[in-house]
Amino acid sequence: MDNLVDRLSGKRKSARTAKDRLKFVLIHDRINLSPKVVNKMKDEIVDVISKYVSIDPDLVQISVSHDGREQRLVADIPLASQQGRNIG
Repeated sequence: MDNLVDRLSGKRKSARTAKDRLKFVLIHDRINLSPKVVNKMKDEIVDVISKYVSIDPDLVQISVSHDGREQRLVADIPLASQQGRNIG
Protein backbone atom coordinates (compact mmCIF):
# COMPACT_ATOMS: atom_id res chain seq x y z
CA MET A 1 0.00 0.00 0.00
CA ASP A 2 2.86 2.41 0.79
CA ASN A 3 4.27 1.72 -2.67
CA LEU A 4 0.99 2.82 -4.26
CA VAL A 5 0.89 5.96 -2.11
CA ASP A 6 4.50 6.78 -3.06
CA ARG A 7 3.70 6.39 -6.77
CA LEU A 8 0.58 8.51 -6.55
CA SER A 9 2.29 11.23 -4.56
CA GLY A 10 5.32 11.35 -6.87
CA LYS A 11 7.88 10.36 -4.21
CA ARG A 12 9.44 7.72 -6.45
CA LYS A 13 9.76 10.18 -9.31
CA SER A 14 11.36 12.85 -7.14
CA ALA A 15 13.74 10.29 -5.63
CA ARG A 16 14.71 9.14 -9.12
CA THR A 17 15.17 12.77 -10.21
CA ALA A 18 17.34 13.50 -7.19
CA LYS A 19 19.43 10.40 -7.90
CA ASP A 20 19.89 11.44 -11.55
CA ARG A 21 20.91 14.95 -10.52
CA LEU A 22 23.42 13.58 -8.02
CA LYS A 23 24.91 11.34 -10.73
CA PHE A 24 25.15 14.36 -13.02
CA VAL A 25 26.98 16.38 -10.34
CA LEU A 26 29.36 13.52 -9.57
CA ILE A 27 30.17 13.00 -13.24
CA HIS A 28 30.82 16.70 -13.72
CA ASP A 29 33.11 16.69 -10.70
CA ARG A 30 34.97 13.66 -12.02
CA ILE A 31 35.64 15.20 -15.44
CA ASN A 32 36.00 18.71 -14.01
CA LEU A 33 33.38 20.43 -16.18
CA SER A 34 31.57 23.25 -14.46
CA PRO A 35 27.96 24.05 -15.39
CA LYS A 36 29.30 27.31 -16.88
CA VAL A 37 31.59 25.37 -19.23
CA VAL A 38 28.78 22.98 -20.21
CA ASN A 39 26.48 25.93 -20.99
CA LYS A 40 29.19 27.63 -23.07
CA MET A 41 29.78 24.37 -24.93
CA LYS A 42 26.02 24.07 -25.54
CA ASP A 43 25.85 27.62 -26.93
CA GLU A 44 28.75 26.95 -29.30
CA ILE A 45 27.28 23.63 -30.48
CA VAL A 46 23.91 25.34 -31.09
CA ASP A 47 25.64 28.12 -33.09
CA VAL A 48 27.44 25.66 -35.35
CA ILE A 49 24.49 23.34 -35.95
CA SER A 50 22.17 26.31 -36.57
CA LYS A 51 24.29 27.21 -39.61
CA TYR A 52 23.14 24.00 -41.30
CA VAL A 53 19.73 23.05 -39.89
CA SER A 54 16.88 24.76 -38.06
CA ILE A 55 16.74 23.95 -34.36
CA ASP A 56 15.08 25.41 -31.30
CA PRO A 57 17.96 26.30 -28.94
CA ASP A 58 15.62 26.13 -25.94
CA LEU A 59 15.01 22.41 -26.57
CA VAL A 60 18.70 21.45 -26.85
CA GLN A 61 19.96 19.39 -23.94
CA ILE A 62 23.63 18.66 -23.32
CA SER A 63 24.63 16.20 -20.64
CA VAL A 64 27.53 14.05 -19.58
CA SER A 65 26.83 10.38 -18.99
CA HIS A 66 28.92 7.82 -17.20
CA ASP A 67 29.20 4.17 -18.16
CA GLY A 68 31.75 2.31 -16.12
CA ARG A 69 34.99 4.21 -16.60
CA GLU A 70 33.80 5.99 -19.75
CA GLN A 71 32.26 9.43 -19.82
CA ARG A 72 30.21 10.61 -22.78
CA LEU A 73 28.99 13.99 -23.84
CA VAL A 74 25.40 13.52 -24.99
CA ALA A 75 23.61 16.12 -27.09
CA ASP A 76 19.87 15.89 -27.65
CA ILE A 77 19.13 18.34 -30.46
CA PRO A 78 15.61 18.15 -31.91
CA LEU A 79 15.58 19.29 -35.53
CA ALA A 80 12.90 21.65 -36.80
CA SER A 81 11.12 21.18 -40.11
CA GLN A 82 13.42 21.86 -43.06
CA GLN A 83 10.76 23.26 -45.40
CA GLY A 84 12.26 25.67 -47.90
CA ARG A 85 15.71 25.83 -46.33
CA ASN A 86 18.69 25.57 -48.69
CA ILE A 87 22.17 24.87 -47.43
CA GLY A 88 25.23 25.69 -49.43
